[in-house]
Amino acid sequence: MLTIYIDQTSGPYQSLAFALFSTPTTEAETTQYQIRKDADAVYDAPTQSATKKAKKDAQGLEKKRLKAQAEERESKEKAEKRERRLQESKKIVLTEDPSLPTPVKSKIVKLESLRGQRVRVSGWVHRRRDQQEITFIVLRDGTGYLQAVLTGNANKTYDAVTLQLEASVELTGMLKAVPEGQRAPGGHELVEAFTNRLNEQSDPSILADLRHLVLRGETASSVLRLRAALLSAFRQSYADNDLLEVTPPCLVQTQVEGGATLFKFDYYGQPAFLTQSSQLYLETCLPSLGDVFCVQESFRAENSHTRRHLSEYTHLEAELAFITFDDLMTHIEAIISPSRPFMRMSYASAIAWLNEHKIQRPAEDTDGNVITKKDEETGKDEPVMVDHEIGDDIAEAAERQMTDIIAAPIFLYGFPAELKAFYMQKMPRKEGEQGPVYTESCDLLMPGVGEIVGGSMRIADMEELMAAYKREGIDPAPYYWFTDQRKYGTCQHGGYGLGVERFLAWLANRFTVRECSLYPRWPGRATP
Repeated sequence: MLTIYIDQTSGPYQSLAFALFSTPTTEAETTQYQIRKDADAVYDAPTQSATKKAKKDAQGLEKKRLKAQAEERESKEKAEKRERRLQESKKIVLTEDPSLPTPVKSKIVKLESLRGQRVRVSGWVHRRRDQQEITFIVLRDGTGYLQAVLTGNANKTYDAVTLQLEASVELTGMLKAVPEGQRAPGGHELVEAFTNRLNEQSDPSILADLRHLVLRGETASSVLRLRAALLSAFRQSYADNDLLEVTPPCLVQTQVEGGATLFKFDYYGQPAFLTQSSQLYLETCLPSLGDVFCVQESFRAENSHTRRHLSEYTHLEAELAFITFDDLMTHIEAIISPSRPFMRMSYASAIAWLNEHKIQRPAEDTDGNVITKKDEETGKDEPVMVDHEIGDDIAEAAERQMTDIIAAPIFLYGFPAELKAFYMQKMPRKEGEQGPVYTESCDLLMPGVGEIVGGSMRIADMEELMAAYKREGIDPAPYYWFTDQRKYGTCQHGGYGLGVERFLAWLANRFTVRECSLYPRWPGRATP
């Protein structure tokens, strides 16, 4: 009589069920089992209830074994069948009937007028569906989608049998309207089609980090089409409002938003930067060209990995002459949305709102480091949270919480001067008024995204501008051309910058701005 010893911590049998499963059927009646929990325990016969449960589990293991055998057998049969089909497909050669009309080569977007004719279309296989003796292909060429139907010998050729997603092909056939009650992209399909493979090396897999392949998907390509339409609409809106488009340089030797976020490089032996903003150059255009705008790339060397930050982004900026602060916000509303006016909330009111709604910020020491304390339950260091105060730079998280709760666009305006750039105009102070000096500045916040527009009135007085240089420790010499605007015919003027990717993320309801750029750049990512 055979005895099997089961040690639940080691050995070939770590469960009674597996021991029962492994015992040959011919030896099942004559085999005894001894089991122990670990090496320190004594072997003993399993209880009746344990044996009953183990037998049930062993039956489950046997079912899995039989299922695996069946799947392996089925897989082998499919592989053999596919191999036979492949070998047979190599014998089939299609030739184009010379008596048929010459096919018209066309882009998918132009096909509607060619219904009832033979056409030739090139593109990439977007989808493939096999149905008995028929293969349905959805072709994509960048202008649209076309359904093609492969039947008969056309569906048995080697190219058709081995066709994979994202392979580039040329399809020829008769373009017909789909029967009533059926649907296909464009309302027509290519029938009696045959295919010529153009690229056998096409990669069928689309991985999330392979942007050049992700772009082929419907969602990514739709977002980029929307982006193109958005920029076109902005340009038309600016034209309707008499703003002229200009193209400022990207290589500069001045800063706009602070030196900490500048990309610096050597420019033929001189220090230079990638632009943070084209605002200063736009201001120089006002006396000669009137109100102007640009669509230009801006760069921020900010080591931020949030879902709304990019190191390179498309910056839509505009400058307007002879306006007031209220005119500026009204103009931004008119350019952004027909649903206006937006809710307007002062910086001081926003601080009060955050405190009323118990939205706090991490406390910081005098050096700007977050103050922490050990959590008694978790034992981890957690930030000490405190209420907001006038003078705080409202953090992204708090800003987003506020916009999500209010669930509407908000113009946040009147930020303290110490939080904003040197060129921003200060708000007039009443006689005897104390407290922080506020600026005629505004941020437009959108639910789910946060800030998408930042704008302000600009300092028009030369003495005030020189004082601002001094306060910020900026050498005015490289800014001579900017300072000259206050010397030769200054006026009250203002402007703003809109992050196209952020606006598109809000408009298309995308989770991150990275989905809204053709090839996004963020810290650590500069490929492809």
